[in-house]
Amino acid sequence: MTVGSQTASAAAKACCVPSRTTAATVAATPRADAMPASARRNHVVDIPGGAATIGTDAPVFRGDGEGPARRVTLRAFRLDACAVTNARFAAFVAAAGYRTEAERFGWSFVFRDFLLPGQVAESPEATPWWCKVDGACWHAPEGPGSSVVDRPDHPVIHVSWTDAVAFADWVGGRLPSEAEWEHAARGGATDARFPWGDEEPTDDTAHLCNIWQGAFPQRNTLADGFAGAAPVGCYPPNAHGLYDMAGNVWEWTGDPFRVRSLGVAAKARNRAAAAAKERVMKGGSYLCHRSYCYRYRIAARVGHSPDISAGHTGFRLAYDV
Repeated sequence: MTVGSQTASAAAKACCVPSRTTAATVAATPRADAMPASARRNHVVDIPGGAATIGTDAPVFRGDGEGPARRVTLRAFRLDACAVTNARFAAFVAAAGYRTEAERFGWSFVFRDFLLPGQVAESPEATPWWCKVDGACWHAPEGPGSSVVDRPDHPVIHVSWTDAVAFADWVGGRLPSEAEWEHAARGGATDARFPWGDEEPTDDTAHLCNIWQGAFPQRNTLADGFAGAAPVGCYPPNAHGLYDMAGNVWEWTGDPFRVRSLGVAAKARNRAAAAAKERVMKGGSYLCHRSYCYRYRIAARVGHSPDISAGHTGFRLAYDV
C-alpha cells in the first residue's frame, strides 16, 4: 500500500477504530528524560498563545483534511502534560458514580492480540484485527478477567468523546481544540512533522514514540518494549514539556470533524461527519505504523462519532488561563 494515495487514505482509517454501528503490556526499558512516576498524577503545562500554523501543505492522507496549512491566533492556555491515567479516571468514577458508554453499551473494541485465553469475539469484516468484546471497558481493558489495578499510570482507554467531556466537566477543564492540540504538540516549532522534530521513528533503533514495529497487523516485534499502551511519560517530552503527543493512544479534541475542501468527496465526507456528529482525534496510537496508519504526525487527524471507544482511545485536558 502506498502511503499518501487515496486508496491508502480510505483503507488506513479503519485501522484506527471501526464504528459502533459496524458490527497486555510488555515490561519496558526506561528511557532518558522519561517522566518520574511521582509526577504523573496531574502535571499541567502553560502553553503560550500567539500565531500558530495548523495543518500541512504536504498532506499524506488528503481525504482526512490534513491540509492546507493555515495560520490562526490562539490565546494562552494550559494543557495536561500527559494523557489522563487510569488512576485519575478511577477517582472520577468513584466520586461521580459515572458509567462510561462502553459500560452502558456492554462492549468495546479490543485489538485481537489482546484477547484472553478462550475468549470468543466477533470482528468487522473490513478490520479483522478489532474484536467486539462483551464487557470490555476502561477498568477491564481486555474484557472480563482483565483489570487496570496494576496499570494506574497507563492512559485510560475505552473512553468515548462523551466520557471525556464528562470527566472534563467534573475536573473543571475542557478538551483542547484541534488548533490548540497541534500548537502545543509542535512545541514552538512552526512546521515540525513530529513533536520532537522531523526525525522518523524506525522499527529498529529510533524508538521516539509508542507505535507498532513490524508488519501491521501480522507481526509486532515489540522492539520498543510495548505491545499495547505504555505508562504515560515513558518517552522524552517535547519542547513544551508534553509527553506522548505522538503514538500511545488517540486523543479526543473538542472540535467537530470537517474537511476543508470544496471537492465532491470532501463535501460527502463532511455530510457524513455532520450526520454522525464526529469529533476530531489526534496523535495516533500504539497500532500506527508508517506502512499503514501513518497518523502519529502532528497534522494527521481522524474523525469518529462521539460514542465510539476502543483499546487505544484516550484524552488529555486543556484549561483556560
